[in-house]
Amino acid sequence: MAGGRPPVGIKDVARAAGVSVGTVSNVLNQPDRVSEQTLRHVKEVIEGLGYVRSESARQLRAGQSRIMALLVLDLSNPFFVDVARGAERAAREAGLGVMVCTSDQSAEEEAHYLSLFAEQRVRGALVTPADPSGETLRAFRRQGIPYVVVDRVTGDEEGCSVSVDDVAGGALAVRHLLAQGHRSLAYVSGPPHLKQVQDRREGAHLALAEAGLDAGLLRELPTERLDVSAGRDAGSRLLGLGERPTAVFCANDLLALGVLQALYAAGVKVPEDIAIVGYDDIEFAAAATVPLTSVRQPARTLGTLAARMLLQETDTDADRHRHEHVVLQPELVVRQSSLARE
Repeated sequence: MAGGRPPVGIKDVARAAGVSVGTVSNVLNQPDRVSEQTLRHVKEVIEGLGYVRSESARQLRAGQSRIMALLVLDLSNPFFVDVARGAERAAREAGLGVMVCTSDQSAEEEAHYLSLFAEQRVRGALVTPADPSGETLRAFRRQGIPYVVVDRVTGDEEGCSVSVDDVAGGALAVRHLLAQGHRSLAYVSGPPHLKQVQDRREGAHLALAEAGLDAGLLRELPTERLDVSAGRDAGSRLLGLGERPTAVFCANDLLALGVLQALYAAGVKVPEDIAIVGYDDIEFAAAATVPLTSVRQPARTLGTLAARMLLQETDTDADRHRHEHVVLQPELVVRQSSLARE
């Protein structure tokens, strides 16, 4: 190994202990098959040499990895951190670990990580897709590794999915704003190619149609990303509109917090001048300068269910497994940012 000493191997342990490689293997994997004296002696040698067993090699020989992969859109978003926590809890209960990665909302990064997961022969993968074409998942599917799509409604017959009904969530947000008397709205939407963004827009339009209102009442302000910086930029554009909307629905809470910052800096009062509703109900929503109304997604439940579905698939014969598509319902959490103006 260039630049350092080669790692200690099982043959080095056997040589130093004066036993066979098979005996060392038994000490590591089947200690009941060796005497107490030999067990103690070999363990002392292992500790003295600093030998660390190759778990990846052992897994490959066994044909069953103990690592589950999780690929999300953005780990700077607390929503996906909570999804990861839920997945880790379920994996830990099953004696597995989780490799967590972020595609950074990029189809290219998604393809890179899915290729890495295939190379590592992970137990399975939990994926929030960034590629709208689905081609990267189709390529991954050909590797024979099971996956579960997370936070996306899908009818894919090749894999399971667990999601929240984003159409219903978008409708909840806009119904609430209409109930507060607003008739001029904006949708800060995020990257247009993301299915979640599209579904939340569809729900907003559904709520307008239910109220007998024209979809043109909802002006869309797309952003390249789903983060606070993009929200601040959208807030600045909102302030520059000739006829300023009285209410804003944002595709996630980070965008909403950015819009709130831009309005606050310009001296625009929330909710007196402009009401705001976010999406996800991350922890920071309730702690904002003006507590943020948000559509709550059960993030940890999403992660836990997805991991359990993946484990069920990997523990079931392929011909007996039936793919499931679980859709959870969102919940509106009303706070000060959207309360009716006096």
